[in-house]
Amino acid sequence: RQQFPAAFMPDTYEAYWTDSGERLAERMLEARNSFWDERRRQRAADLGMTPAEVATLASIVEEETAKADERPTVARLYLNRLKRGMLLQADPTVKFATGDPTLRRITRRHLAVQSPYNTYLHHGLPPGPIRIPDRRTIDAVLEAPLHNYIYMCAREDFSGYHNFAADYPTHQANARRYQKELDRRGIR
Repeated sequence: RQQFPAAFMPDTYEAYWTDSGERLAERMLEARNSFWDERRRQRAADLGMTPAEVATLASIVEEETAKADERPTVARLYLNRLKRGMLLQADPTVKFATGDPTLRRITRRHLAVQSPYNTYLHHGLPPGPIRIPDRRTIDAVLEAPLHNYIYMCAREDFSGYHNFAADYPTHQANARRYQKELDRRGIR
């Protein structure tokens, strides 16, 4: 049930008022199956993932950044973490776990929320997507360019982009700048 959102693709579906819910679901599944062609299935397998796992990661990536040009970099960062056996530590999964989509700042209290979706507490991917991801974000995961980043922090300029780092000291410096700006703006 938790992977149910991975079965669908956001799209426009032609439907008639006489269509049953079952028929609409069939059309949506046909669209999903058409998208997940042999090339994409093979690419997912090359990553050691199922299509549902790719959709789950894409949902996290999409919540992490609204910047489409940054999604492949974010996707590879999470793939790097998975490969190393690190916790994903994805703030969007914590936000999802709390049930409060209005959160603007994740605090230690939020990081302690007991949920299989809290990737600060549980290794690997959560049990399913946190939203239905766009097909372009799924492709961003499947085609994520190689790099060695394992840390990211929102940029202190609030541009919507992130500062990336391959080592913890650089990440800490990035995080301090962002937290200082959150404090200056009174965002709690």
